[in-house]
Amino acid sequence: MMTGRWQLAHGRHLDLGGKAIVVGILNVTPDSFSDGGLFDAPEKAVDQARRMVEEGASVIDIGGESTRPGASPVSAKEEQARIVPIIEALATSGGTLISVDTYRQDTARLAVQAGAHIVNDVWGLQREPGIASVAAETGAGLVIMHTGRDRQKLPDVIADQLFFLRKSLEIAQRSGVADDHIVLDPGFGFAKETAAENLDLIARFSELRALGFPLMAGTSRKRFIGTVTGRDAAARGAGTAATSVILRLKGAHLFRVHDVAINVDALAIADAMLAREIGES
Repeated sequence: MMTGRWQLAHGRHLDLGGKAIVVGILNVTPDSFSDGGLFDAPEKAVDQARRMVEEGASVIDIGGESTRPGASPVSAKEEQARIVPIIEALATSGGTLISVDTYRQDTARLAVQAGAHIVNDVWGLQREPGIASVAAETGAGLVIMHTGRDRQKLPDVIADQLFFLRKSLEIAQRSGVADDHIVLDPGFGFAKETAAENLDLIARFSELRALGFPLMAGTSRKRFIGTVTGRDAAARGAGTAATSVILRLKGAHLFRVHDVAINVDALAIADAMLAREIGES
């Protein structure tokens, strides 16, 4: 397991490797695929964030625009109106690490100014490349996610990951983002249309360690888990936790989830097993 310190905005950091890090998903949208409308009121969003922290989340990832397939886009102004008050409210507590889920450079800048520590770009810097400059200038942690949307993918699941993410890393490095600010996410479900493709990505996940960066896994409640388990989106917590354990054993450092408590417990067992294997080696 790769270890290291992930440098974040506002002088904060996360130590990665020894213990799995759980990132709680907070969608302040009316139309996200499994929790749309549940937390779009500011007071409900803040309460949910605090609940996830109590359950063991180290980071809260706040999104103001649904990324589900077919979702209607929103303006930058609407996205910012949804998320900035929540970030400001959480930042006043001082302890919670905050991530902003956006591909827009202006939104990212406002979010970090409001108190966010991490920028999480589901378009891997390839929709608004200027978002990388925002991360460099503010010192924010940067999650670079793979997507296959709006392009022709390579047929091999790992070859396409490497092709896309290397291009993203070039953008980050040209913009001045230091390596110790970067985490990579293979983007489960983002133009991985079949259960087989997502399961193949899990099976071969350890091959992504060749890129040399910490890895985030975001399988939470994804459609492929429903295909395997037969469960509706809101009932996929156990299936998600199973994928989290497998991915932890294959080298993932961070886990972006809706259901915090079950994943925290499952990952504690995975961490115990990893520690035991290291002790016996």
